[in-house]
Amino acid sequence: MSGARSGPSASRRTAHPVAWWGWALLLATAAGRTGNPWLLLLIVAVAGLVVTWCRGSEPWSGAYRVFLVIGLSAIAVRIAFYVVFGGSDGPTVLFTLPSATLPAWAAGFRLGGDVTAEGALAAAYDGLRLATLLVCVGAANALASPRRLLRSVPAALYEVSVAVVVALSVAPQLVESVGRVRRARALRGNTGRSPANLMRTIVSPVLHDALDRSLALAAAMASRGYGRAAGIPASARRTTGASLLIGLIGLCAGAYVLLGAGTPAPLAWSVVAVSAGVAAFGIAFASKRVPHTRYRPDRFGARDWLVVASGAAAVAGSVLSGLYEPAALWPATNPITVPDLPMWAAGGILLATAPALLVPSQRGGTP
Repeated sequence: MSGARSGPSASRRTAHPVAWWGWALLLATAAGRTGNPWLLLLIVAVAGLVVTWCRGSEPWSGAYRVFLVIGLSAIAVRIAFYVVFGGSDGPTVLFTLPSATLPAWAAGFRLGGDVTAEGALAAAYDGLRLATLLVCVGAANALASPRRLLRSVPAALYEVSVAVVVALSVAPQLVESVGRVRRARALRGNTGRSPANLMRTIVSPVLHDALDRSLALAAAMASRGYGRAAGIPASARRTTGASLLIGLIGLCAGAYVLLGAGTPAPLAWSVVAVSAGVAAFGIAFASKRVPHTRYRPDRFGARDWLVVASGAAAVAGSVLSGLYEPAALWPATNPITVPDLPMWAAGGILLATAPALLVPSQRGGTP
């Protein structure tokens, strides 16, 4: 009867969903700080290893494979864009397409022309970085339970978080729907692969199933009082709304300043720290005014902090590599050379495999 244990005691066997999302977003941050293909492939391998070992048998557990396919498609699309619109040039011409000169307002772009190995390699590196970011998001979708994530958000963000969690669960639910429809087709002996047949037997049933699930979810949430208007005075609602808005605007401004190349690092981090403090104060102040309680709160334990710390190790490694070996993080493609492997960044990414040892395997039939 181990498969029936789906309550809090069983859910604590895996890490907290916030810890999984933190780990995945930190890995994505490390991927965004480099264009080195060895590091990007290492991040994909680490994410795949952790997902393979730690994921359960829930509907969202198959999301990683879908995001991996989407990532491969992103690489192909990025290379195709380079072939069509051009970009980086080099001396090694692979082939030449008929070219057309664009108007002056579109200067810098071309249609067709020489396709070089250096430019194609630079496009592949860019596509691989985008694919790695998608894979990190897919790992978080495969590992984090949307239901536990919804129970863990601050009370002030509860209504907003419902929409966010529903949006995050769309991809896993679509994966489950596609698998269920494909099995139904196989049982009926329908093996046709024409576009019309696939549209009629896969796309339409999947969209219909997604609509039915959305309506059922909306009815279930309405029956449980989600989004209800509590008896809070108008002045209190305005105060809490303003505090939340100021905090979120401050976070956005801090992120913009941090990403700006012309802003000194101490000033940028100071703005981020102040903005985070304002946002935390606004959320805490608003949460006290929202009548929302939790049954058996999902605690964030020491193991969850270790999971987040392992993801932070990947970012720390990339920062150290940026200080001691910056050229290795962004390898040149002209001339074509084999990129070096930054050891600090590689060591930090390898430390991100720690959840495979910290979190028990969920593949034995236990949720």
